[in-house]
Amino acid sequence: MSRVKTFRSRIMTSLGIALWLSLLFLPFRGIRDAAVLFVSLATAIPFSHFIVSSIRKMAPHLDGMKQYFHRSGWGGNRWPGLALLTAVIVLPLVAQDYIIDVAVIAGIYIILALGLNVVVGFTGLLNLGFVAFYAIGAYSYALLNTKAGMGFWTALPFSVTLATVAGFLLAAPAVRLKGDYLALVTLGFGEIIRLVLNNWDTFTKGPNGISGIAPPYFMDMPLARLSHYYYLVLAFVIFTVFVMRRVEDSKAGRAWVAIREDEIASAAMGINTTLYKLYACAFAAFWAGLAGSLFAAKMRFVSPESFSFMESVLILCMVIIGGLGSITGVIIGAVVLVFLPEMLREVQMYRMLALGCGLVFVMVFRPQGLFGGRHASS
Repeated sequence: MSRVKTFRSRIMTSLGIALWLSLLFLPFRGIRDAAVLFVSLATAIPFSHFIVSSIRKMAPHLDGMKQYFHRSGWGGNRWPGLALLTAVIVLPLVAQDYIIDVAVIAGIYIILALGLNVVVGFTGLLNLGFVAFYAIGAYSYALLNTKAGMGFWTALPFSVTLATVAGFLLAAPAVRLKGDYLALVTLGFGEIIRLVLNNWDTFTKGPNGISGIAPPYFMDMPLARLSHYYYLVLAFVIFTVFVMRRVEDSKAGRAWVAIREDEIASAAMGINTTLYKLYACAFAAFWAGLAGSLFAAKMRFVSPESFSFMESVLILCMVIIGGLGSITGVIIGAVVLVFLPEMLREVQMYRMLALGCGLVFVMVFRPQGLFGGRHASS
């Protein structure tokens, strides 16, 4: 009887999902195409349930095979990572400039998302104005380069330091707030930074932005070509992941997770919750400043339109979809949300619809994210 109820429940869920998506599709393509989509989804979703359940039944056998190959020296967790790293390294040699350009943007967003993951994923603080530190990093490098004549490597320490200090100063009054109040304060800070950049014409050139930003140099060679800049961003991504892995298991990382799980119990155990929140916000702002400098150096132009509230929402979606507290998940979430709109560019009208439906699916069926980390809350 329980199996029959489960089967009926799955059928009703599948029909509900198919009907909902068909209704969303109806205004764009009409009744006929919407009906075809309904029938297709009503058939495909139960079949996908069957495939998933079959894979789960095979899981013990797959685990045994994995252990066998690991003992034999042919397996382990290193080979997939090495294969992926090799593919990432050789990408500029085989891909078109368009793919390389999107990959560079994805790398910058990976750094941003990993930074926000420290605040939202590890510490449990909702930050809706993270793009402000991204903007500070980008504009500080742009101004130091165009007005003071500093190169990328000379200006980079100043840019990330300024973003870190800004993160610390914002966190000082804000970390005492919780929940919606903290979200509103960070949202307001992000909008204040954007409006200042947009209206301070004499310093930031207002809505016209700052152009003529020089590319980075490496051993007197300008990294102007996309392939060269790709490897620069890749190096920073690898460095960011390495640091995040180390911090995740450090004393500060464990304190952040403890604060997220139960702040009162953390304080009772002797953790200075206010101080560690300040650390988290400043540390996250550091990576946003780094990503902003890389963005300004790549685009050679910055304007306030690049740092709107929707950018903060996009970065937050990368963290949530990937999995709060999961470094691997956040990386995959960033790559998906950068590449998916580009893959759907030819169906311009439907790509945001597809993205929105994907977000709803993840939140309904996988609320912990695609790769809920070992530190992620249940």
